[in-house]
Amino acid sequence: MDFAAKIYVAGHRGLAGGAIVRALRAQGYNNLLLKTHAEVELTSQAAVDSFFAAEKPDYVFLAAARVGGIQANNVYPAEFIRDNLAIQTNVIHSAWQHGVKKLAFLGSSCIYPKLAPQPMPEASLLTGPLESTNEWYAVAKIAGIKMCQAYRRQYGFDAISLMPTNLYGPGDNFHLENSHVMPALIRKFHEARQRGDAEVVMWGTGTPRREFLHVDDLGAACVYLMQNYSGEDFVNVGIGEDVTIRELAELVKKVVGFEGRIVQDLSKPDGTPRKLMDVTRLSALGWQAKIALEEGVAETYRWFVEQQGAARL
Repeated sequence: MDFAAKIYVAGHRGLAGGAIVRALRAQGYNNLLLKTHAEVELTSQAAVDSFFAAEKPDYVFLAAARVGGIQANNVYPAEFIRDNLAIQTNVIHSAWQHGVKKLAFLGSSCIYPKLAPQPMPEASLLTGPLESTNEWYAVAKIAGIKMCQAYRRQYGFDAISLMPTNLYGPGDNFHLENSHVMPALIRKFHEARQRGDAEVVMWGTGTPRREFLHVDDLGAACVYLMQNYSGEDFVNVGIGEDVTIRELAELVKKVVGFEGRIVQDLSKPDGTPRKLMDVTRLSALGWQAKIALEEGVAETYRWFVEQQGAARL
């Protein structure tokens, strides 16, 4: 990508999209197209086609999606499959139709079978049943991968697909009930420290293992792969290491400065025992994550505290 190229980041207000914008600007790409939901309704084929016809972007990062936790997936399965299919279908088709040079589609680790081998290689896609709690979202993301592959095969469209692992960092959702485990723990320990609580409750046994990639590493990886990779095979984007939920809780406790104890609520489910990405393909392409977990958690906590302070002003 030359520095004058017009680059559209769909979903720039989200966790991943915001990191891609930061990574692009850090490398000197400033001709960015950033449109809000109100400005371009991505579920509308007519609106997306009009946008591409008018703006003619050179490159597209497709990070826009309807996202949510287990509860949201269970309550709104129709919206999750409909909206995600519509967003990616409209953007990929219009990008090809209006001469975009290259598109990067962002998926999710939930595309893999519930009982995929660990670490999860790209080859395990479609080899078994999906996790039932998020299959609507997963099916849509799998369709996005296949659409990129189909448009490459039939039309020669340079569309690549990238599958991030669990993300965290500035811009995350810290809601106690519908956020992911990392931001939920940060908020729990922070509020417990403020109140002077003696303990913080952790769900389950703490034995499941999870991989966490700082979102700014994801942003850097997306820009790197846009610059250096063109292929039909999708690419896992992760750090290649995992920790137990208990280890994560102890790390967050240390970073936040909470001095009480961690107690377990064994009535709560553990979820999948392990979810780790195989990043062999990514490493062979010459990229690896740089932000260590403790460093990333500390930075994320500082951002959270700053946002809490700003909200009170």
